[in-house]
Amino acid sequence: MPKRVLMSGNEAVATALRQINPDVFPMFPITPSTEIPQYFSNYVSNGLVDTEFITVESEHSSMSAALGAAAAGARAVTATSSAGLAFMWEVLGVAASSRMPIALAAVARALTGPLNINCDHSDTMGARDSGWIQLYAEDNQEAYDNMVMAYNIAEHPDVMLPIMICQDGFITSHAVMNMQLLDDLTVKEFVGERQPVDYLLNPDETFAVGPYAVSDYYMESRKAQAHAMENAKKVILDVAKKFEKISGRKYGLIEEYKMQDAEYAVVIIGSAAGTTKDAIDRMRANGDKVGLIKVRSFRPFPGEEIAASLKKCKAVAVMDRSEAFSTNGGPLGAETMQAMYTGKCDALAIDIMYGIGGRDVRVEDMINVYETLKDIAKTGETGPTYRYMGLRDKEAK
Repeated sequence: MPKRVLMSGNEAVATALRQINPDVFPMFPITPSTEIPQYFSNYVSNGLVDTEFITVESEHSSMSAALGAAAAGARAVTATSSAGLAFMWEVLGVAASSRMPIALAAVARALTGPLNINCDHSDTMGARDSGWIQLYAEDNQEAYDNMVMAYNIAEHPDVMLPIMICQDGFITSHAVMNMQLLDDLTVKEFVGERQPVDYLLNPDETFAVGPYAVSDYYMESRKAQAHAMENAKKVILDVAKKFEKISGRKYGLIEEYKMQDAEYAVVIIGSAAGTTKDAIDRMRANGDKVGLIKVRSFRPFPGEEIAASLKKCKAVAVMDRSEAFSTNGGPLGAETMQAMYTGKCDALAIDIMYGIGGRDVRVEDMINVYETLKDIAKTGETGPTYRYMGLRDKEAK
């Protein structure tokens, strides 16, 4: 039976990993993800898992060790944040191109510099084109659920790609909330055991990791990865349906909140979706037709689904918690606006940078976003499509 608990996001993810009992967990600590291997080390010490827990000398080494373990046929996981994820950069590409279904618990934190240990998505968004699946969580419950589903997605024979289970640093990772845990046996049966086909310790197969690809083959390997990412869309949905049967919780590539008749919509990722839902509830009580699209899967990107959901809207604000320095907006804005164009969605759209470096996001802030969208729809003019919200100095350049 499900168990109701009060738990932080980090402990929730560590608990999911205890229930999964992966084969290998290489770790190197970095705030705010450190608690995940810290909790897990207690499980190892207390004999609750038989995972090979390896303390390494850097984040580059932790991902390298996870890569080696996965290549040998083991189920591998690690955790990191911010500069740690940046330090893993080289190995991220090797893991994805080698089709290793590694899981990474990524607790989103601002990249330096200047030094900042608070939440934004610059670390995970910086790795968005590395070939990894990326699922983002709004709250602790979703972070736990995503981790339980992770290996069923990554290890599917039509996918075989590594997966990042992302949550917001401190906002969900350290804050506690009421949530439900599945019982250990249910998770164990749901996830099952890894059944590797091509792996280094298989005496009947010749298998190489990280080979040199000449021009005659490199492009085809990239297309194969792209095809696997396309397959991941269906697999994510199929796994979510199976998960719903054991949990009662329903997930998709996106979550629509009061979008049936919405004229003004926000597209957002992560914990601020909850704040936005509160803003929507307040405004709906006053008769405003406002709604939300929360993006759960950033890779693969659900462009068709987002565009279809926005077609009836008059104005849209895409919220980015990461600055891309393109002078046009952030990564979510770029992907969403391209999807709207391709999907022939003619809603007026702006891209707003918010919450960067842990800047607070209040319900009142999101109400102001919707009021801005109402003004845009009324005038037919977007004004600047690339904006910042919540700057200390409104004249900051």
